[in-house]
Amino acid sequence: MADVMLQLGVFQFSIDTATYQRLNRSTEYRWARQPRIGGNDAMQFTGYGPETIEIEGVIYPHFRGGLKQIDKLRTQGSIGIPLPLISGIGKVLGLWVIEAVTEGQEVFAAQGIPHRQDFSMRMARYDGGLRSFLRL
Repeated sequence: MADVMLQLGVFQFSIDTATYQRLNRSTEYRWARQPRIGGNDAMQFTGYGPETIEIEGVIYPHFRGGLKQIDKLRTQGSIGIPLPLISGIGKVLGLWVIEAVTEGQEVFAAQGIPHRQDFSMRMARYDGGLRSFLRL
């Protein structure tokens, strides 16, 4: 994965294709509170909450990668299964699902072909366990 920034399923984000300029990762942790008379609430860790990644980037389809890159992201989201997410240095980040893909186009050529496509994508970590993934 030499020039790959991130890989989701078979889709690779890289300098030569869909380059993201911003990646925001959010992880929530759940704590249950039990009120106590005359003192602070007692707290107990009850597990992890949602974990999401939001990516914002730009594609110059005439430079490299072509016009179909955002369509490929949408196709991966529409198959309805969790996908492995792997960082550019080979770290496996688990299984993730695509929740939303947003696209903006500007600077057009003949036939409405954009010279620039801005995109954003929101993913959520899948933690349904192996049994639910295999639908056992």
